[in-house]
Amino acid sequence: MSEISNDEAGKTGGIAGAVQLAVTEYLKLLADEDVQDLYALVLSQVEPAVLASVLDHVGYNQSKAAQLLGLSRGTLRTKLRKYGLT
Repeated sequence: MSEISNDEAGKTGGIAGAVQLAVTEYLKLLADEDVQDLYALVLSQVEPAVLASVLDHVGYNQSKAAQLLGLSRGTLRTKLRKYGLT
């Protein structure tokens, strides 16, 4: 599997580009409304999607998912429980 640098991902869109576009569009929709805890909101939306995608990719093997994500199995399991993905 080849690695893509952050610079390359930004040029091709990549994950960072998709998140940036989604946040920009979200902020446009809010217009003048007061926004608080945007960081927590984004994480609560993105993190479970990443976890679900990785789990699906590795056939729901938590050890492989943890390795791919760079997390310990314990941390992965905690995150899966947090988002109801167990």
